[in-house]
Amino acid sequence: MKVGLILIGDELLSGLRQDKHMPQVLQFLKARGLSLAWVRMVGDDWDLLVQTLRETFATKEMVFSFGGIGATPDDLTRQAAATAAGVRLLRHPQAVALIEGRFGENAYPDRIRMGELPDGSSLIPNPVNQMAGFKLHHHHFVPGFPNMSWPMVEWVLDTHYAQYADPAPPVEYRWLLRDVQESDLIPMMETLLKTFPEVRLSSLPSTTERRQIDFGLKGKEAAVAAAQTWFEAYVQRTGTAYERLA
Repeated sequence: MKVGLILIGDELLSGLRQDKHMPQVLQFLKARGLSLAWVRMVGDDWDLLVQTLRETFATKEMVFSFGGIGATPDDLTRQAAATAAGVRLLRHPQAVALIEGRFGENAYPDRIRMGELPDGSSLIPNPVNQMAGFKLHHHHFVPGFPNMSWPMVEWVLDTHYAQYADPAPPVEYRWLLRDVQESDLIPMMETLLKTFPEVRLSSLPSTTERRQIDFGLKGKEAAVAAAQTWFEAYVQRTGTAYERLA
């Protein structure tokens, strides 16, 4: 299953705050043998949020959305998710109970809005202040605060997607190629991908050294090992200078 992230907030696009979620989620996924397929960063723009969520709901992929689920007027994620999914926004009984339990009569009239969720949502427990996130289909909506959202993401992965955890995570091998131009390697790369379709490659020319390339292969260990043998035979046959990096 592919995994994607939606990072929400004008403060991210203005540079007022730097995203911290993606590096941490990468670690959570790697520990479970999963990988990140895509990331979208969206401001507090109603039309763009709805459009983004309509597109991602249609994919059936595992998605984590960070931010915008509070009670202030700039928090649009709950409403946008309901609109994108074509369902009503309703007060979730369990969410309401949590909010009332924490704030009592001060839950009204504003804080209680955090309990208004798209119909069909289930809760994602928040271990910090009990203000839950929510799950709708394969989308998981959590706060923008890392101390809250990160344990919530781990809970989702271990509760709803444990069956996707891979005890044999992907491996990556890398080489430094010298005295070669990337364009000269294109036929080799095309053949490699056709021969080993389960392997992904990366080719990163140096920006400081001429004719030097950081070349990588990533995938399941057996597939990468076979591709490694094929690749090293190629560079030896062509006389390309190389050094194994990892």
